[in-house]
Amino acid sequence: MKRIRLSAHAVSYIDRRGFTVAEVEEAIRTYEWQSAELGRLKCQMNFPYGRKWNGTVYDTKQVCPIFVDEPTEIVVVTVYTYYF
Repeated sequence: MKRIRLSAHAVSYIDRRGFTVAEVEEAIRTYEWQSAELGRLKCQMNFPYGRKWNGTVYDTKQVCPIFVDEPTEIVVVTVYTYYF
């Protein structure tokens, strides 16, 4: 099983976008990968949320990592988070 490494850019968005490293790893290891721009890959996973984010309560948080599958590791370039 390949190591998953978050880039400095992805790490810098953890607090701002509200995702965890564990959520990113679970999404990549569990859900189907799709093609993304610039030859990258993406996947998305919904998590039960039921909390307030930026003043609004949301039932679900969707984590969408954008990554590159390198020969020895998976490098996460960025992570998008959606609340609904």
